[in-house]
Amino acid sequence: MLIVVMLFICNFASMKVVVSSSTIPSFNLAAEEYLFTRKGEDFFFLYCNDPSVIIGSNQAVVNEVDQDWCIEHEIRIIRRMSGGGAVYHDQGNLNYSLLYDKSEAPLSGRFLEPVVAVLQALSVPVEVGKRKDLWLNGKKISGTASHVSLQRELHHGTLLYDSDLEALQRALNAGNRQLIRKATASVPSPVINIRSYLAEIGEDAPAMEVFLGVFIKKLLLHYGESEVLPLPAEAEAEIEQLRKEKYTRRSWNYRL
Repeated sequence: MLIVVMLFICNFASMKVVVSSSTIPSFNLAAEEYLFTRKGEDFFFLYCNDPSVIIGSNQAVVNEVDQDWCIEHEIRIIRRMSGGGAVYHDQGNLNYSLLYDKSEAPLSGRFLEPVVAVLQALSVPVEVGKRKDLWLNGKKISGTASHVSLQRELHHGTLLYDSDLEALQRALNAGNRQLIRKATASVPSPVINIRSYLAEIGEDAPAMEVFLGVFIKKLLLHYGESEVLPLPAEAEAEIEQLRKEKYTRRSWNYRL
């Protein structure tokens, strides 16, 4: 069945900000990979997913995920193309990706600069951690991961705004098992929602939909004036093909 989606692209100087209207995890991961292949183009990609667990490219599902609980609660488990640890997604979690041609320092934390600038403009005093993650009031609000090829860079992260933290803890609880020792292990951290923090300090703490709109508006200001550009006509078909052939396949998602 064809999945009908809309992707809106805005151009900011050399940066195109892309917002997906799809909440299907396999589609958004495929879209991310599609944008990664667009040599010579710079993208800032934003999306929210339905409840799901996204594991790193070198992780083992059995080590990281409570599969029985995820099956019971209809939470999909999908492998991404970057390394790093397992993360929980839902529609209270904003995902951001920066994709551009390879720079002189591909493994630096420079990609976080626009995210930090936007959050600080929204009264969220984030700090960058040693693992290129974002911390707020002593707790983690964003983990990141990267994938670098000979020509391109992908840096992406989660941003906890109003996520179900109880579901996050349950889904990512595999009982501290390390059944497959060659796999990359996640590094657990205490987490907090941005919305909870804003409410605690007496700031406006709007619903996720409003926060997303404000975040995008501040992002536009960060990059400067822009014009809306259409997604290339072939994009949806290519993304959907990649989704079906890779991100919905057990051979990819459970390969370790």
